[in-house]
Amino acid sequence: MPEGPELHLASRFVNEACRGLVFGGCVEKSPVSRNPEVPFESSAYCISSSARGKELRLTLSPLPGAEPPRGPLALVFRFGMSGSFQLAPRDALPAHAHLRFYTVPPGPPLALCFVDIRRFGHWDLGGEWQPGRGPCVLLEYEQFRENVLRNLADKVFDQPICEALLDQRFFNGIGNYLRAEILYRLRIPPFEKAREVLEALQQRRPSPELTLSQKIRAKLQNPDLLELCHSVPKEVVQLGGKGYGPESGEDDFAAFRAWLQCYGMPGMSSLRDRRGRTIWFQGDPGPLAPKGGKSRKKKSKGAQQGPEHRMEEPLLPSTAPPRTRGAHRGPPEQSRVEQPEGTGLQQDPEAPPSS
Repeated sequence: MPEGPELHLASRFVNEACRGLVFGGCVEKSPVSRNPEVPFESSAYCISSSARGKELRLTLSPLPGAEPPRGPLALVFRFGMSGSFQLAPRDALPAHAHLRFYTVPPGPPLALCFVDIRRFGHWDLGGEWQPGRGPCVLLEYEQFRENVLRNLADKVFDQPICEALLDQRFFNGIGNYLRAEILYRLRIPPFEKAREVLEALQQRRPSPELTLSQKIRAKLQNPDLLELCHSVPKEVVQLGGKGYGPESGEDDFAAFRAWLQCYGMPGMSSLRDRRGRTIWFQGDPGPLAPKGGKSRKKKSKGAQQGPEHRMEEPLLPSTAPPRTRGAHRGPPEQSRVEQPEGTGLQQDPEAPPSS
């Protein structure tokens, strides 16, 4: 499932790919998509993008003199389990291109496509970020930190920290692989009570005797959990590339795979949380671990495993070369059986609804 870094990489891709392109005509929606029609038509318009947490905003802006006269239109996308943006030749659209924006001459005929194989992605008209989402962990760090520490009485913080980290009201942009990497770096058991982990941060204040450079150095050398919620996604964005899903190509995914320390890695254990999502960790799972849940350790690559001992692993990308420019999506979830239940913000809204 694409997480905050993948949405930011997708936004960067759209801005780079669409720079200098002129789009025109109607926006075309596939007949099988249940998302709303996009009532926009212009003889000449440009496309720009921005991202916030797990959402991406496209803005369609008519150029001077375009017909019919009209103002810009904004759309907000949530990528679901498999959403991505691709730029493709108009006569060779990728499969599952559920929304299409076409270029006009003099350049080659192209289409910017929102591609969504599993169709859990969504777009809304109007350009408003989804109500209730907290500040972006990447772009609004100070507001994000204040929002968490000011609301520790919320019942979500009665939950294990691994589950609280998926609550998009407070951790907008954090998803399954990021929570594993963040907790692993701090050696925090995933099933520790969230409030107990976070309350100590309310008292954390640097010594007034330290210089600014000393304070910065101390923060970099000993970051707390909320700081890592900002810096770890930033590391993924800095990896760059085309994204980390099957269309991205082996080289891009190899860089991401080399960056991972915990998620799906040999030697790590895993448990299902209460919503059925697998959390990867090392050591003691913590006091709130599900009763009856058995921690399963991922064996080294060379270890022989029979079918009865094989555990679920994160899906690897296809090695087939991409047919389109710049696919952007996140590392896939382990399997369909660990999709979370429900679609509320506190349950990570990009997940599909339970059947």
